[in-house]
Amino acid sequence: MLTLSGFSASNYYNKVKLALLEKGVPFEEELAWLGATDAAASPLGKVPYLKTPDGAVCESAVMLEYIEQKYPQNPLLPADPFAAAKVRELALFLDLHLELVARNLYPEAFFGGKVSDSVKEKVGAQLEKNVAAFSQLVQFSPFVAGNNLTLADCSAVAHLPLVAGATKVVYGRDFLAALPVRDYLKHMGERPHMQKVNADRKANMEVMLARMKAK
Repeated sequence: MLTLSGFSASNYYNKVKLALLEKGVPFEEELAWLGATDAAASPLGKVPYLKTPDGAVCESAVMLEYIEQKYPQNPLLPADPFAAAKVRELALFLDLHLELVARNLYPEAFFGGKVSDSVKEKVGAQLEKNVAAFSQLVQFSPFVAGNNLTLADCSAVAHLPLVAGATKVVYGRDFLAALPVRDYLKHMGERPHMQKVNADRKANMEVMLARMKAK
């Protein structure tokens, strides 16, 4: 049995969780807040990490690859090598060039902190460039890589709401507004497994915010 460790408010946790649910892979969940992780399983103290019968795996992109290879049922990667590469390209783009850039804005956008004007200027320019590039890769027809749900959707549905929300709060406009993101998220939200992920995320977010206030 696999054990997914982390917390449901984490978008990286949720992208792995959605893949497991969509593939029908049995797994358990283990609550692990930042600062209370298993050092042997996650040397950098990050979440999520995955405990398997053979040992632990960290880094969400690697975890998705492991799940896809270990449990080939209900595939989330195309069989064609080039099509699979395009899915991986999108997933990596979402992780590195959208979410991790926008993450610099989260302290002010979501947690009551403040981001310096210089950081806002730098992040805004980078996001403008990266969103324009992303728009050339993504399809939304109806999924981000085409007709079928893929690993790229596991990243997209976890990350895009945060990117849109953060830019709207910090800059007064949604940097993703020119893309059909709202329709895509509505479509994804109709999937039963996504509904479970969203419900667990909302419940865990309330717990996380309460913990932050108590500190």
